Amino acid sequence: MATNPYFSQAVRSEQSLYEDIVIESLKMYGQDIYYLPRDIVNEDRILGDDVPSRFNSSYKIEMYIDNVDGFDGEGDLFSKFGVEIRDQATFVVSRRRWNQTIQRYDNEITIARPAEGDLLYIPYSSKLFQITHVEHEQPFYQLANLPTYKLRCELFEYNDEDFDTNVDVIDAIEQDYAYSYNLTLDSDSYGFVIGEKVNQTHLDGTIMSGEVAGWNPDTNILKVIHAGANDGKFHTFTTSAQILGTTDNVPGTGEFVPSIAGVISVTEDNQVSANEQNDYFDTLTDFLDFSESNPFGDPS
Repeated sequence: MATNPYFSQAVRSEQSLYEDIVIESLKMYGQDIYYLPRDIVNEDRILGDDVPSRFNSSYKIEMYIDNVDGFDGEGDLFSKFGVEIRDQATFVVSRRRWNQTIQRYDNEITIARPAEGDLLYIPYSSKLFQITHVEHEQPFYQLANLPTYKLRCELFEYNDEDFDTNVDVIDAIEQDYAYSYNLTLDSDSYGFVIGEKVNQTHLDGTIMSGEVAGWNPDTNILKVIHAGANDGKFHTFTTSAQILGTTDNVPGTGEFVPSIAGVISVTEDNQVSANEQNDYFDTLTDFLDFSESNPFGDPS
């Protein structure tokens, strides 16, 4: 005989009550987390990679951190490449709240659940985590319902992604760690605005473009990040062509007056390599003992 039809668990009112209790618990014991959907810019359909990723939006939503004794993972490791931080965490979010807060307002989300590769920002620890796996069947069909997602995440490693989320502390990540060009300009300029797009046309017709990350009017140094050429090949900024802005920096004139300036010098600033600590360990010449008194040393 099959199950008793008078005691069916798939009752919509019971499922809604159970889901309401879950949401209330998340609001009481959870944390405010920023959810950052990843925008696919140029997917490599052979390797499945998306190198120039963008994060153009952020949504604040309550999530429960399913780690009571600190972050999971291997923690802080000392390796031949320096100190590596391999923190991991598991977040619990309500399905209904995710649909109401994120999926409904983001037209670029193509799947009806959180996606692997999206980011989570924790304000109280100032850490970004990347979703590596989405578990959608825990708890397993209680009341014939699936009220939550479990997001298994690892600490995010910045790789020149573009952040334009309108959250200052998140957008500052690319300004601090992105590969940048420092262009020293002449005095013939109205100035530039952070976030403005700038272009430079080379003599062969190649157009270099980038995003303004900083502008110092006293030294006339322009910091440009996310630089690239229109032909998809590697090029750099040059001193033989002018820099042209795309923002009207002289409002009230009745006409569009973008900034334009000549380039005196170009220097590159690799912030990612600057934060590595390999050069510090190279200076420790007495780190290994090669003397004859060391039985594990090199006699030669």
